[in-house]
Amino acid sequence: MREADFQSWSYEALAREFKEAVDFVCRRVVNREEVVEQAFCALVTGEHLLLQSRTGVGKSLLAEQIFCLFSGARVFRVQASKEQQPDTYFGAVDIEELKRGRIIHNIEGSIVDCEFAFIDEIFDANDFTLRALLSVLNERQLMRGVQNVPAKLHTVIAATNYLRVSDITEAILDRFLYKAVILPDKEPYIQYKIAQQFLLHGGKPASPPRTIPFALLRYVHTIVTGQDAERHITIRPELIYFANLVIRYYEVLRNRALREHYRGSTPPIDYYISPRTQAKSLNLLRTIALLHGRGEVCPEDISKLYFIFATVGIPEEVELFRKAYTTVANSLHASNGFEQVRLLLAFQSLLEELQRDRSLLFRPLSSLAQSPLRRTFLDWLKETFGGADHTVEQNKRLLEQFLRDFVPACEEVRELKLSLERELAHFLRSLE
Repeated sequence: MREADFQSWSYEALAREFKEAVDFVCRRVVNREEVVEQAFCALVTGEHLLLQSRTGVGKSLLAEQIFCLFSGARVFRVQASKEQQPDTYFGAVDIEELKRGRIIHNIEGSIVDCEFAFIDEIFDANDFTLRALLSVLNERQLMRGVQNVPAKLHTVIAATNYLRVSDITEAILDRFLYKAVILPDKEPYIQYKIAQQFLLHGGKPASPPRTIPFALLRYVHTIVTGQDAERHITIRPELIYFANLVIRYYEVLRNRALREHYRGSTPPIDYYISPRTQAKSLNLLRTIALLHGRGEVCPEDISKLYFIFATVGIPEEVELFRKAYTTVANSLHASNGFEQVRLLLAFQSLLEELQRDRSLLFRPLSSLAQSPLRRTFLDWLKETFGGADHTVEQNKRLLEQFLRDFVPACEEVRELKLSLERELAHFLRSLE
């Protein structure tokens, strides 16, 4: 099947395909529902997942059970070791080319030539080999010597029993947007259910009743990453702002926890969320909406962003994110803050429009009303001044007066107002 074959499917139909797959894996891999949901988010967003646990907990089974659900995709498998060289991953070096001084890998069947990959004990690989993997993991490009080849690689699931710290391993960790720690299950009932599955399948992946075409995975991937020209999963501006507030507060809480752990001394490294990771969280939000059969992100979806900002399986990190989400949400809900954020972002949208086309200042600002929001800056203009014609100078004063009259209901809104005051002042100075 081709990606075009799925264009007529509803969001509910797309979600149903993946829900059945998630349910199947959860039945097969006992008591791992959260990690399974996280893994499918990694697949849909086209990112990589790192699984850490002690030996014998089922990391390999989980990865293999997920990969066998997809038809039309090849899986590259490797057990990492210190002795391996990059050709283990990229294919053997062409000897004739090497005699000419050129490093050319025969990539057929390599990680470059497969859609999925499972790397077991990834940190057993030496730093030289890990460094060679960086461009394939991030840019999906093999760059070795004169060879520059696009990789077909969609998602890697890697497993490890331990974390090894070096400059290269930190770079590798950065390529794995999703991380999970799997703890052993000692509860007798859970052990009984695991034993039942072992008796049925002997510790190997079970054949699914039906598979998902890889083309379908590629299709939903283009939707959630904003590459599809026809279908879009919308995120309202106030939800993007809300998500950023939650992420920032979570970063504060993580660093506060680090300082408390080190009893007032400076931690060896602070917790940092890069702008790249923060931007990619929007893809996760759209994925969560799609997997629930929706074409629009809702506020509750933001609570699942811990899939990338926390390590699933470490309760302290997950709880800190939930605390950040709940604290910010309660602050905005209790004070009508969401409505105020909508209003200020509508003002910001108008300001951007004026910056792009300064000739609009020569028109009555009330004539620019196109916002679907219930009460926008332009509504305020109409109600306050009746939409009468204004000169450029009067329009400037109106813009300033709107922010001057605006009374923030909470600290988060006050901060947004101050940012807009600075942006407006910069814009008005540029007109002089």
